Amino acid sequence: MGDLELLLPGEAEVLVRGLRSFPLREMGSEGWNQQHENLEKLNMQAILDATVSQGEPIQELLVTHGKVPTLVEELIAVEMWKQKVFPVLCRVEDFKPQNTFPIYMVVHHEASIINLLETVFFHKEVCESAEDTVLDLVDYCHRKLTLLVAQSGCGGPPEGEGSQDSNPMQELQKQAELMEFEIALKALSVLRYITDCVDRQWSVSQPPQLAHLKRIQRLHPVCWFLSPGKLQQFEGSRWHTVAPSEQQKLSKLDGQVWIALYNLLLSPEAQARYCLTSFAKGRLLKLRAFLTDTLLDQLPNLAHLQSFLAHLTLTETQPPKKDLVLEQIPEIWERLERENRGKWQAIAKHQLQHVFSPSEQDLRLQARRWAETYRLDVLEAVAPEWPRCAYCSAEASKRCSRCQNEWYCCRECQVKHWEKHGKTCVLAAQGDRAK
Repeated sequence: MGDLELLLPGEAEVLVRGLRSFPLREMGSEGWNQQHENLEKLNMQAILDATVSQGEPIQELLVTHGKVPTLVEELIAVEMWKQKVFPVLCRVEDFKPQNTFPIYMVVHHEASIINLLETVFFHKEVCESAEDTVLDLVDYCHRKLTLLVAQSGCGGPPEGEGSQDSNPMQELQKQAELMEFEIALKALSVLRYITDCVDRQWSVSQPPQLAHLKRIQRLHPVCWFLSPGKLQQFEGSRWHTVAPSEQQKLSKLDGQVWIALYNLLLSPEAQARYCLTSFAKGRLLKLRAFLTDTLLDQLPNLAHLQSFLAHLTLTETQPPKKDLVLEQIPEIWERLERENRGKWQAIAKHQLQHVFSPSEQDLRLQARRWAETYRLDVLEAVAPEWPRCAYCSAEASKRCSRCQNEWYCCRECQVKHWEKHGKTCVLAAQGDRAK
């Protein structure tokens, strides 16, 4: 990997072994920030490994040290923090932080974890190493896909453009909403990789494993509403109008949905336990209209799905089955909510006082650590596409000359964005000079 190697094997193992779950109260603390930086390094290294196809030690280390369940718990914990604590912070009228980047790091933490899981869950042994937490992950993905369906019905994610009347916390809320949409797309990929493991993971007929399969089958109908048939397509963090000549071209999102449906409907283990109700049959038969010759040319395996749907038209429906006496249920979300119920205000107050109101010196030290974590050469190597303007999201070719962290398409956008970017820019530049 040469100059782009971010972590040595020994360093990566130390970081993986040190991963742990944090209480909601400690999110944003010094120890939590250190783990967030470690996760970002592991995330970037995993992407680099996958890109150059020279083995994937991060995935192997996570499995060896049993840290996949830890990542799932951290993912759900930060999801709960964003739903329960972050809105409380945003409602505090006299909270005017000098810099919102410490809060942004917590908001961004969910995206970091789901991106790492998307990268490593491609390998089936990672899915198996998640053990019982894969059930919690399935529910997490279902929540995100429900949001994805709702936002797709409204024409896409919230716009990311700033407003002259917005304060820093309002701008942070807008960024969090836009980020939520992209997290949902990652969750779709993770769910598809889980469905790849249906036969392998649940081939042994044991009640806990069957509970996972039952859960996926019960929740998967959300995929029906994500099926193709679009005039717009979401790529590169933006919605693009699809030309009529390109509407039959399979996008990554569409491909993930079709493969997930294929796995859930045609794998032998899933078919043996699938309850074909009249509602399910009606929804599934609507998929036939989308199985065009063009689609089958791009995903030939879908010909089996087409045959299955043709046979389904002659199949008698079944009443809902009631043969499962004991069912395993997700535990992480319910446990975290039970432990913190009624404490959201207290957690927000504690974090306002001790976490999100750092001194100027603390901000400079943190800026230096961020600069060391987010190496520009590595970020450019793992970037999926051309950089986007920080103000209008158009393709950008100019970078802030002071901090080298933000991109812009033109001078006008940089000037308009300066009110928001200025303090972070100064701190980042000072951190670089201090190294």
